[in-house]
Amino acid sequence: MQKARACRICRDEPAHLPALPHEPRPVFQLSARARILLAGQAPGARVHASGRLFTDPSGDRLRSWLGVNEEVFYNADELAIVPMGFCFPGYDAKGSDLPPRRECKQTWHDDLFAGRASFDLILVIGRYARDYHLPEKKRENLTVTIQAQSENLEQTRQAPTIVLPHPSWRNTAWLKRNPWFETDLVPIIQTRIASALENPTPA
Repeated sequence: MQKARACRICRDEPAHLPALPHEPRPVFQLSARARILLAGQAPGARVHASGRLFTDPSGDRLRSWLGVNEEVFYNADELAIVPMGFCFPGYDAKGSDLPPRRECKQTWHDDLFAGRASFDLILVIGRYARDYHLPEKKRENLTVTIQAQSENLEQTRQAPTIVLPHPSWRNTAWLKRNPWFETDLVPIIQTRIASALENPTPA
């Protein structure tokens, strides 16, 4: 884990050009005791500056979906947060965040998750994380993946992995078009999280 936190591959020896346009700052939280994994995309500019994941309005929305406060959210023994890209990837020509760097997945993810007990629940945010944790869904539209969970709530209550939309303000219109996410799926997510937190992994 310490090697991943000190990684400079995308800056110094990138496998996929161009190189990272700024100094690396890998950001993730992971503990062998965590029962819940939150798998996201990549840090944004604010997280690159703060070194703390979801320190923005999208984090506030996400925590409201999960039904947890900041104390729980930032406790690595309770909630692991491992994005597909550990560093802020920079901006594209239109000023939007670039996709997660592929080097992270290729170098670190399998090793970080190997040899640890299974998570009680994996919460997946966005297409890149969905494709890694649910590779059988890779060719499926993300909304289709999320909506299928709403159409089979009993299965979702037992599913090891649940897919969420990104909590960014950019998805506000999507949430208005798809109110079933907050009415049907968010209560299940909150119940699953509360259950996992009530049964912590023994030290």
